[in-house]
Amino acid sequence: MTAPVRPTASERITLAFVRSGAAVLLGGFGERRVERGGVVMLGAHTLCGWEPDPEVEVVTVALDRDFVLDQLYWQHRPWLGGREEAHDILDAVYVRPARVLTLDAATAALVFPPLEELAGLGAGEPAPSGFYRAQALLFTVLDLVRPFVGAASFAPRGRVRRPRGAGPPPGHLASLRTEARGAAALLRQDPAEPWTLDGLARRVHLSPSQLGRVFADAFGCGPMAYLATVRTERMAHLLRTTDDPVAVTARLAGWSDPDHARRVFRRSLGVTPTRYRAGARR
Repeated sequence: MTAPVRPTASERITLAFVRSGAAVLLGGFGERRVERGGVVMLGAHTLCGWEPDPEVEVVTVALDRDFVLDQLYWQHRPWLGGREEAHDILDAVYVRPARVLTLDAATAALVFPPLEELAGLGAGEPAPSGFYRAQALLFTVLDLVRPFVGAASFAPRGRVRRPRGAGPPPGHLASLRTEARGAAALLRQDPAEPWTLDGLARRVHLSPSQLGRVFADAFGCGPMAYLATVRTERMAHLLRTTDDPVAVTARLAGWSDPDHARRVFRRSLGVTPTRYRAGARR
């Protein structure tokens, strides 16, 4: 790749592996330089553009969100009450729309051979005979990348005893409290409601300070910041799928002030709602 790629969005979760060269990423996360061994992890519907510096070779893996949820569920099934909790894991891992991971040299050397074979299998119309080989290659790549994600899995609650003060096992998240899951579910179900921290706390039977603490422990941000992300996602969906004016999509997403909605949207995704709609449709 030697020419710039304008910011575009995908409905899938994307992992872009920089095989050689370097580039500057442009999106809601600002500007980030990424070089060989870098992995760009993008949540669904996240705008991202590339400015080669001066050229870059990238291998991209796009994963359907339902596929990822299914894998998370089976990976953590001993500690989950149901499939809906896999959504909580995904929300915790992808609380930021974009992340740039940096593989060490040894891992980079291991990850590119299966990636190249996987890309070869995916060229053109994939043959049914290569299905399981492609699955094996994909899981090999994901297993190599997983330690660099950080928030990769949940720690079992009440199954393993650890020394007092030792903290959770490396690379694990603490199990999400029921109240945090419930609060997140309420915000996702009805982002257009005029939520306040006090009102949300009453719904899950915690004080506002308690809710803020357990929610931040679970999702890495406060409930109102999480709500802004949910509303931004809802507004982005409406911009992609309807012809409603920006002010109308802002109101349907939950914002009473369209100008405030535009500012939050641009701060989150790096582009104005109007430019997002144009780019997504292209």
